[in-house]
Amino acid sequence: MEHLPQQYRHLFPTLQMHTMLASCSQSALAEPVSRAIQDYHDSLLYMGTNWKEAIEKTEFARNEFAKLIGAEPDEVAIVPSVSDALVSVASSLTAFGKKHVVYTDMDFPAVPHVWQAHSDYTVSVIPSIIGVMPLEQYETHISDETVLTCVPHVHYRDGYVQDIKAIAEISQRKGSLLFVDAYQSAGHIPIDVKEWGVDMLAAGTRKYLLGIPGVAFLYVRKELADALKPKASAWFGRENGFDGAYAKGARRFQTGTPAFISVYAAAAALSLLNHIGVSHIRDHVKTICADAVQYAAEKGLQLAAAQGGGQPGMVAIRDERASETAALLKKKKVICAPRDNVIRLAPHFYNTKEEMRHAIDEIAAKTIHK
Repeated sequence: MEHLPQQYRHLFPTLQMHTMLASCSQSALAEPVSRAIQDYHDSLLYMGTNWKEAIEKTEFARNEFAKLIGAEPDEVAIVPSVSDALVSVASSLTAFGKKHVVYTDMDFPAVPHVWQAHSDYTVSVIPSIIGVMPLEQYETHISDETVLTCVPHVHYRDGYVQDIKAIAEISQRKGSLLFVDAYQSAGHIPIDVKEWGVDMLAAGTRKYLLGIPGVAFLYVRKELADALKPKASAWFGRENGFDGAYAKGARRFQTGTPAFISVYAAAAALSLLNHIGVSHIRDHVKTICADAVQYAAEKGLQLAAAQGGGQPGMVAIRDERASETAALLKKKKVICAPRDNVIRLAPHFYNTKEEMRHAIDEIAAKTIHK
């Protein structure tokens, strides 16, 4: 899939000067996305108002995200962030009568933050085992009293990929709903919420979805959404915006006016991703990551990712001074994403094998001279 960088690199001006390998934190900005942001600005600057156009753009973005994950548009809510999505979900579960929630120690910290703020739930943490999460852990920790199981599709720290379809089968059998955080997977790993049996899934746009902060998407299975009454819901979650009736489907999880500038960016970004095809992106990213893993080992670097998950879309390298190393790399115009004692190299379809090797060479050189 080496043709992908050749075909699309020209859309990312920053790549002329920088090696951008931080898609797990912030992807490079594409010219179509930049133009969309400018379009929003210009529409206000020269037209004075753009409400109708912004609403149309919002619906376009909703449709594009639905296409990306195999959902229907009415199963997608537009929210400010994945954290807001989970807050809204947490406010909707009282009708089930069950009070037990589980999440994993691989979840992003925002997930436990949400549940720690809800004292009316009993919360349990599913522990990983030496960096992996065997399915047996879900069998053990999800009970008949569990109302919701929260899992990350991809571990934010090292790229460990979970088998969501298998987890969904366990969750369903136990009578628990399943919420999937797909922030680290949407955009470079194909997702099919119907095939996998997912109840809820959320993803923001600033990482692999090529957008900017300010907007995220929440999928809620149609039959489930209509049975829920989220307390975190406002006029964009109502039937006509002004009366008290909940909107149909996942839209009822919406609150106030979206950050339209971020919606414009998301619409352009999602359109580009759907045009390329996430399966093609997956194949390319897997190929250059597999090469980088081997090359890093040859350079004597220690990898952080445990064995047992799917092929990760990032290369995580152990470094006790990861932030310091990342700062040094930035001076060399190599942009990566440190996290704790790990340097994350997270490529996208616009990156090349040579860029990954160049970053590894720089990391190895800094490590040797420390």
